[in-house]
Amino acid sequence: MPHPAGPRLERSCAAAAPDVIRTGAGAPGVERIAARFSGHAYDPHRHDTYAIGLTLAGVQSFDYRGSRADGLSGCALVIHPDERHDGRAGAQGGFAYRMAYVEPRLVAEAAGARLGALPFLRDPVSRDPRLVAAVRALLCDLEGPLEPLAMDAALAELAEALVALDPGAVRRPERPGIAAAVERARRHLAADTGDIVRSEDLEALTGLDRFTLARHFRRRLGTSPYRYLVMRRLDAARIMIRAGAALADTAFAVGFADQSHLTRQFKRAFGVTPERWRRLGIAA
Repeated sequence: MPHPAGPRLERSCAAAAPDVIRTGAGAPGVERIAARFSGHAYDPHRHDTYAIGLTLAGVQSFDYRGSRADGLSGCALVIHPDERHDGRAGAQGGFAYRMAYVEPRLVAEAAGARLGALPFLRDPVSRDPRLVAAVRALLCDLEGPLEPLAMDAALAELAEALVALDPGAVRRPERPGIAAAVERARRHLAADTGDIVRSEDLEALTGLDRFTLARHFRRRLGTSPYRYLVMRRLDAARIMIRAGAALADTAFAVGFADQSHLTRQFKRAFGVTPERWRRLGIAA
């Protein structure tokens, strides 16, 4: 398969082109981007998806779990959900990369019944041939539509590669009905982003006490129920911001107390303020 970036993107990075994030075609549960930065990219942040990427040019450096990681051209990147990280150029000339943000439930579904916990890779940078090939397949043809069969195949290959690198993710004994209960909670949180959701609501919906639910929610989806709700609010906020809505109006519409509350949560999740994120997208 050809290198997904092509020579033009590598030359543009070397020429210190302006910082930019370009959104590619996505699919339900999968968001894909291409980006380049000349220096500082992101402040420390965390999101509730897998960040599955490929460094295309330069050195992509970030702090992760107490250590510095450096992605070189051709390296696959796997950042686990809810793990704090930042982003910057590790050498002169900046860096370019592509990234897919994949909802953990899709990895779990693709891996099938054998999976007991989300695959976790201690080293976020890898040259494992199977993983690199799976990531390339997921990120190729960024502008083209993602046909369902192609996406299913890419997710299946990705799940196989992740499980192969983390055999500890295989199933552990679990009470009957846990998976269905977690899925009911997830759907409820995704549908009610603008409302206050109480623990009692989720207990009544799932039949699990709040602490059991929180434990199994994190094991299956990589984050807490509240964090999942906040990220769905931020997803709704990004749609409004991209459409040109004022930040104050956006904050109120998606369930945040005010604009400053939205800004704080946005930066924690994406490493940039809403206004900088808007500018980076417009520059694309």
